[in-house]
Amino acid sequence: MTHVLVVDDDYGVARTVERTLAAESFQVTVAHDGHEALRVARDKVPDLAVLDIVMPEMSGIELCRRLRAMPGLSDIPILFLTAKGDITDKAAGFGAGADDYLTKPFDIHELVMRVRALLRRASPVWPGSEPTELTVGSLHLDRRKFMVSTPEKEALLTPVEFDLLCYLMSHPGQVFSPAKLLQTVWGYPPGTGSSDLVRVHIKNIREKIERQPSSPEYVRTIPRFGYTVGE
Repeated sequence: MTHVLVVDDDYGVARTVERTLAAESFQVTVAHDGHEALRVARDKVPDLAVLDIVMPEMSGIELCRRLRAMPGLSDIPILFLTAKGDITDKAAGFGAGADDYLTKPFDIHELVMRVRALLRRASPVWPGSEPTELTVGSLHLDRRKFMVSTPEKEALLTPVEFDLLCYLMSHPGQVFSPAKLLQTVWGYPPGTGSSDLVRVHIKNIREKIERQPSSPEYVRTIPRFGYTVGE
């Protein structure tokens, strides 16, 4: 049974999320602060974590960073479920390593949809013929190590950054709209998800690989159409 860790200091919200996911046949463990969450995660590694941001003693941002730094926990999907919904909050969440971000108040059906989409992405099935490395121009992606490199830089990607860059590099020269990327990379049904999700992750990738992120050479924006890698 898929194990989901829910971390929220609001007992009412935590209980709502727990009931919602349990009704969908997930095994749910609830923690009410970051320290408790780390103990729970070490004891039984979850398949996915749902984190609040504003919590006493340890914020969800710090908890996310710690999970990403821990062996055995670094690649679990992480969804922020929080009342902090402006773009700077989302950028901080994604910068800490989150895969997705849902603001309160939330629709329970959308929560379930996003959890299922993250779990699908966390278990990719690569055909045996798929290359373990991708190269587009001077941009190189090691699919075994989640490492991206250019002549100037080398960086470790978060799971969602890897999925996004891998998809773009697998289709060099093609331009993909945010809506299309939300469907193909995140697995969202048409018309769901926010373009901010794509934009912030593109920004984070650029900061890791571009010499000048404000003037990208590798992951380019085609105004009014979307994003592309390669010519």
